[in-house]
Amino acid sequence: QVQLVESGGGLVQAGASLRLSCAASGLTFTRYTMGWFRQAPGMEREFVARINWIGGTTYNADSVKGRFTISRDNAKSTAYLQMNSLKPEDTAVYYCAANRGAVWVPSAMDYWGKGTLVTVSS
Repeated sequence: QVQLVESGGGLVQAGASLRLSCAASGLTFTRYTMGWFRQAPGMEREFVARINWIGGTTYNADSVKGRFTISRDNAKSTAYLQMNSLKPEDTAVYYCAANRGAVWVPSAMDYWGKGTLVTVSS
């Protein structure tokens, strides 16, 4: 049974930092590109960042470039999202996803976590 478990969300003020973690189990971690999506209230789920199996290639959404960094530790089967200079518009539920394919839209993901809430106050 595959599980992706996110942690690290919380309530912070604008300008602060948070690090989200996604612990994976039940799958061969190195076979998957790992990534993060987020969903704000009333909005569609949107792509944030992804990282390939060896950690050598990453892609970030334009809205988070220069502020968010995705990484992974294959020995721990864990992916991370370091979020710096947080803004109120970053407020959302953040979801971890695993995918073996090349298409990174919500409907194409192989596995999802249940999400962790990030709230950024102004």
